[in-house]
Amino acid sequence: ASVTAEDIKSELDTFNIAFTDETVDKMLEQCLCHRLKGDEIVFEWFAFSSTKKQRPLTLDNLEQFEHEILNKKKKSKGSSKGSQINRTRDINSIQELIKAEEEEENMLDSYSTPAKGSQKRALTTPEHPQSKRGVARLASPSLMLSPASFSPNATPSQKYSTRGGRGEVVSSFGVVQGPRWSGKGQNVRVELLEGEEDSLTSSYKYMFQRLRDIRDVLTGKIEELGEELRTHFNIEEFSPVSLPVQDSITVLGQVCCDSNGKLNAQSVLLEAGQEQGGRQVPVDLSELKEFSLFPGQVVVMEGMNASGEKFVATKLYEGISLPFYSPVEVKQEVDEVSEPVMVMMSCGPYTPCDSLSYDPLIDLITIINKDRPDVCILFGPFVDSKHEQIEKNQVTEQFETIFKRCVDSIVEGTKGTGCRLVFVPSQRDVHHHYIYPQPPFSLPNLSKEDAMRVTLAPDPCTLLIGNVTFGLTSTDILFYMGAEEISSGTGTERFSRIMKHMLTQRSYYPLYPPAEEVNMDYEKFQQFGQMPLTPDILICPSELRYFIKDVSGCVCVNPARLTKGQVGGTYGRLLVQPNPVMVEGKRVSPCIAGQVVKI
Repeated sequence: ASVTAEDIKSELDTFNIAFTDETVDKMLEQCLCHRLKGDEIVFEWFAFSSTKKQRPLTLDNLEQFEHEILNKKKKSKGSSKGSQINRTRDINSIQELIKAEEEEENMLDSYSTPAKGSQKRALTTPEHPQSKRGVARLASPSLMLSPASFSPNATPSQKYSTRGGRGEVVSSFGVVQGPRWSGKGQNVRVELLEGEEDSLTSSYKYMFQRLRDIRDVLTGKIEELGEELRTHFNIEEFSPVSLPVQDSITVLGQVCCDSNGKLNAQSVLLEAGQEQGGRQVPVDLSELKEFSLFPGQVVVMEGMNASGEKFVATKLYEGISLPFYSPVEVKQEVDEVSEPVMVMMSCGPYTPCDSLSYDPLIDLITIINKDRPDVCILFGPFVDSKHEQIEKNQVTEQFETIFKRCVDSIVEGTKGTGCRLVFVPSQRDVHHHYIYPQPPFSLPNLSKEDAMRVTLAPDPCTLLIGNVTFGLTSTDILFYMGAEEISSGTGTERFSRIMKHMLTQRSYYPLYPPAEEVNMDYEKFQQFGQMPLTPDILICPSELRYFIKDVSGCVCVNPARLTKGQVGGTYGRLLVQPNPVMVEGKRVSPCIAGQVVKI
């Protein structure tokens, strides 16, 4: 029998439990999800609240009730029938079930009057109950990404399906108590700060680059940053790094290593720009109280080079970052968004390493429908080149087809939420270009309606959401720089140092030479790999541990990956003010709160 709001209200009145329309709607949604009657869910709530010192009926308490009571009951029911249920979500079997149910309902319709036509019921499964608002959307068979259709012997990952800690908040930032993590369905503006990246879709010169052109790019970077530092610190002029002199001098150059090995305190060289002679000189760091260096870093140092053969550094000038997005340039809109905007982000791979089942992606779509974020940023890889079955070519469909089905599932599955989607490619996307900077995906078959809410971004890019700037890169710069950076006496932890280096070097990839996996096109890198400004929020997904932290006024986020090996990983979510806020003439970070959550 169907449950109505009136049934639940009547039962709540019986127990003299105070309620609101929102709490009744939530309980109705739980009834549909967990297949309970009105009296059953009220009995369960009464028992739960009695053991918790008569907790009031609120939305937060209902969510805890669902997590602690209803989900466990569902799990125990599911495990007793586990041997009889085929948990592989196959598209053909789903279509057959939907077709049979439609035929049954059509037959029932023939016996009903036109005024009392039957309501279509959405198909649900014990593993993935659907919310009242999302039932009709998620029933679409295009969402059911069957592993059997991608790989002949694929089965869902057992370790992923039995993972623990779902929904657990593992890192937080800003206002911890109070914010409700759900979007308002606002039509927020999402666009690339630099405009359309047409030139990133044009031809590349990778593997046809002349060494002279690469040198010009690197020299230009040294001179540009050097001029900024010279002006900021009122330095009269830079001296040649190899000039033998008994007095203290100020030099400009790029940090490099004296061999092909890892940089250490004894192997640091300073390579000067062309204007300072272009020589490489070893650097003695023993006189510095603190330092943090990596190959490719442009630095200004003060010290002596008595012999001309070794520079003894006594002072290291701190880099300076670019200004933030200026309120003077704020674009005024007729229907300007004023409520906080919820932004969700996740990074692939979207399958466990032991299966080509896209269960984690399906779970993410379910969360998007439940939380209804205003914007969702999805980083690749969507079809991971490092997946064992991809490496061994144990698939039955083309890589492009698998990717298209992933995107179709996300776009169709979130259509009812009005969520704006941003797709960012990865170097690990097996069907896409292995080049950095990386051009955006091409989705020519998107309908006009879908194309209005989908943004295809390159890697890296600076995105404007409302009037808040987001720096995005799917390349694991944290991992690459973490392996190369050396430091002493800084008193700060490594992630903060790396993020600060990115901001002060004004680059999404300041490391040189690049990691072996990164195929750098220096001409494109000079145009599209640099930061045009300091972003309000910088998102850098990585294999390394997740975090959200403020670095020099920029909120830096590593949501980590949606899957970690055979088990679930994490995703991130932020609440941001869509317009710049100034207090007493000073800029206030637009990020209100942030969390990293287990999938």
